[in-house]
Amino acid sequence: MASAWAAELLLGGIVVLGASVQWLTGMGFALVAVPALVLILGPTQGVVLANCAAGVISIIGLTTGWRQVRLGAMIPLVIASACTVPAGSWVAARLPEPALLAGVGILVTAAVVFVMGGVRLSALRGTRGAVTAGAVGGFMNSAAGVGGPPYSLYAVNAGWPVREFVPNAQFYGIIVNVFSVAANGAPKLSGPAWTVATVALATGALIGRALAPRVPEQWIRQLVLALALTGGLSVLVKGLWGMQ
Repeated sequence: MASAWAAELLLGGIVVLGASVQWLTGMGFALVAVPALVLILGPTQGVVLANCAAGVISIIGLTTGWRQVRLGAMIPLVIASACTVPAGSWVAARLPEPALLAGVGILVTAAVVFVMGGVRLSALRGTRGAVTAGAVGGFMNSAAGVGGPPYSLYAVNAGWPVREFVPNAQFYGIIVNVFSVAANGAPKLSGPAWTVATVALATGALIGRALAPRVPEQWIRQLVLALALTGGLSVLVKGLWGMQ
């Protein structure tokens, strides 16, 4: 019983942190939370819970910023992501757990490194760039719960300011996570775990909203990337260890 409560409290803390980051930056729940959720719940349930939570936070966040969504740029991106979500789900369902853990760790770590480097590629500009980012993001989101980095790289290459990045990230998050949950199914959690996750999600959103005007954007970005890199490497190590 004590161990179950400890696991649920840890789950709640992870969701609070991820929800706070997502509210502050428009994305980031998956990068921060997926590695830890995967270690607690397993790769399949950890990814699905991250899809659900990130989608809910995106819906709440977009209620105040929907007028800034660039539909012309986002429609090809989300259509491409919807097309590759089934492929990500298919791959994840057929890999052994150690291989899936290693795959999640590699994707998270590589995504963080690319975002930290601010990679700029001509292939990620214009409609072609939107389709490329969407296709990669849809696959990564359904397979590993981390579909945001390809969108981030697209936005960086497009030169979008933060005030446009966040609402468009939330729009993207809603669409790609709805398709991912439809493909993978809802999380299979116990009643207490659902309660903890729901309360934690609301708490994290409130914390993020309170901190938004007070915390410098650069500090948030560095924290997200540091946590994501640490988590990605941890999951990768566990996956590789399980293959031995």
